[in-house]
Amino acid sequence: MGKIYSTISKDKTIKMRFADTTDVVNDARLAHGLCKTAACALGRTLTATSIMASTLKNENDTITAIIAGDGPGGRIVVTGKNDGKIKGYVDNNVDLPARESDGKIDVSGFIGKGTLNITMDLGMKEPYSGSVPLLTSEIGDDFAYYLLNSNQVKSAVGLGVLVDVDLSIKEAGGFILELMPDCPEENIEIIEKNLAPIKSITDLLLEYIPEEIIKKIYGEMEYEILEVKDIEFGCNCSREKVEDSIASIGVHEIEKIIEEDGKAHVVCHFCSKEYDFNKEDLEEIIKKAAK
Repeated sequence: MGKIYSTISKDKTIKMRFADTTDVVNDARLAHGLCKTAACALGRTLTATSIMASTLKNENDTITAIIAGDGPGGRIVVTGKNDGKIKGYVDNNVDLPARESDGKIDVSGFIGKGTLNITMDLGMKEPYSGSVPLLTSEIGDDFAYYLLNSNQVKSAVGLGVLVDVDLSIKEAGGFILELMPDCPEENIEIIEKNLAPIKSITDLLLEYIPEEIIKKIYGEMEYEILEVKDIEFGCNCSREKVEDSIASIGVHEIEKIIEEDGKAHVVCHFCSKEYDFNKEDLEEIIKKAAK
């Protein structure tokens, strides 16, 4: 179980949400059997999207982030809700050598050049969707660029995933800090001064608890922790939903599957849960679809 801390400066000119997503990212890694590079890329996206999902007002509101690059990793897709559930997957479980320049995991090489698309379904007639080109493909900078373009809010985004030698997630987390339009220059200078020494979110998580990290970022500024929410990696897939998906391909296609294979094997993209349907199951789906 992870946690998201919603905070605000006393003068209400700075908002920050900090997330500890170590368990969330590790559960995702285990569900998909991810290697180091893929786990790091998906983990950063899970963290950023879960923070944004925590700002949604209604329980059924959803946000989906899709990073579509031309690198070997393919797409990264993450969907979150206000209820604290987050799920996601990466197209290709590909590992890359560490970058020669700094020895760090090569997330940008994994993703390549492309776009970040954010879709919010807020229960309106049409969902809101916005897209920006990837700036660095390191994910944090790309989410900050999206927030600036879509919300016209200057933001600082820090994301980190530390993968242990056994591929378990040692630490994962991050923050999204937003400067309100009326934020005075002195507050901006304080935040910039406090963020400057921070080279790695995971280094901070190794040494400090989230409340201490939040205090380090705000520094001498007064602030308030408004809410602490639990988050977890969880999928709402079910056998019934998979049956509906099979039915949606049409009777002819299902009959073709029966004729060629006599069965169907379906794997959920988001959580890797497997569903098997034998000939009788598929025939029953045809009967329901024909009604």
